[in-house]
Amino acid sequence: MDKLRVGVLFGGRSGEHEVSLVSAASVIDALDAEKYEIIPIGITRDGRWLAGTGAHEALMEGGDARLDLERYILPESGRGELTAPRPFVKPLPVDVIFPVLHGPFGEDGTIQGLLELASIPYVGAGVLGSAVGMDKDVQKRLLREAGIPVAPFLAVRASAVRKDRSSVLASIEKNIGYPCFVKPANLGSSVGISKARTSDDLEPALMHALEFDVKVVIEQAVSNAREIECAVLGSENPLPSIPGEVIASNEFYDYDAKYVDGKSELRIPAPLDDDTTQHVRGLAVDVFTCLECDGMARVDFLLDAESGELFVNEINTIPGFTSISMYPKLFDAVGIPYPELIDRLIELALARAERRHHLRTDYQPPRQWHKDRHG
Repeated sequence: MDKLRVGVLFGGRSGEHEVSLVSAASVIDALDAEKYEIIPIGITRDGRWLAGTGAHEALMEGGDARLDLERYILPESGRGELTAPRPFVKPLPVDVIFPVLHGPFGEDGTIQGLLELASIPYVGAGVLGSAVGMDKDVQKRLLREAGIPVAPFLAVRASAVRKDRSSVLASIEKNIGYPCFVKPANLGSSVGISKARTSDDLEPALMHALEFDVKVVIEQAVSNAREIECAVLGSENPLPSIPGEVIASNEFYDYDAKYVDGKSELRIPAPLDDDTTQHVRGLAVDVFTCLECDGMARVDFLLDAESGELFVNEINTIPGFTSISMYPKLFDAVGIPYPELIDRLIELALARAERRHHLRTDYQPPRQWHKDRHG
């Protein structure tokens, strides 16, 4: 049998570009070369697509010197290939895409929309789930509407700050208070996040977050917070992992604590009582379903160590995917090792595409009203 052609998509125009490169390297290494034909697909910082052997190395080195690798996907149903911009260069056919893109222009529904137009199966959430999973404001409003607990929060737009900065700051102090976290609404990996403890911290934190997004979320800090994470795998019957706990090396789980200093600790399973463990697992599935996710996601919680209250912090629809990242480690702990996890995600992607393939995309009205109107 021919091998399944798996395109691993990474890089991108995002502050999480480097994280994506590391995750993609792990996925590529873990894919079974006996089962799959692996096609690395890198997106440079300026949005150029490079595909084929050497694409990952090109992005690690800056991505400017490999014009021979340039490819792109046309939004034409049924092509299922990466087209070359130059004549006499063969296109690269793909059967399924594994996006390992973090942040805007990758995890926010943009790439997913392109792949839908091209009718190429892909791993992970669809357009809607990706978009709401990326936007911390919208996802929190949906969760709150569904009765799923989130900490008090407020969303602020750059236009409001430009119009009347002092009123915005006063509103945050009145409605959220201190300490609070100030975050770009559409970014991950803790990029652009600050903790404001007093009014002296708030304005610099707000302006820093606005460097990365035109909308900012300000969230009330949870007292004595423990960071609990739970992974979810599946589609119509999602499976939660056991919960894990992050012991951050810094005051909160910022970018350095996640990726740079190597001092943060992951406890798997999280030291929780049985009732709390089951509550976390159940809520993780509820969040996954509420936000229209598919394939994979990691749900991050904040647990008040004194009161026992549990709050959803956020969902990650394309979580970190190195072999030592929390998502694969949580499933490894319940007997699904990293290579098998990747196999399952690809199977889920193909099954979803097959289900959608059988949906009707045509409708014949009882009379040709559109022709009558324009004829």
